[in-house]
Amino acid sequence: MDNNTVNNGIFSNYPDVVDVEQLSVMLGISTKTAYKLLQDGSIQHIKIGRTYKIPKINVLRFIGLCA
Repeated sequence: MDNNTVNNGIFSNYPDVVDVEQLSVMLGISTKTAYKLLQDGSIQHIKIGRTYKIPKINVLRFIGLCA
């Protein structure tokens, strides 16, 4: 499955960079669990001040849809 197929699929209604609240909705988890995944390094992210920014491609990698 190539990146274009993935990007036009499951999370196409989300922006390329999501926040923790969007991440929790995407994965169907609580925001507390989303923060844990970010803090333990399970999902690569960028932290700007106290704000987490998560590239959508990293969410796809986490769930195994993208290499």
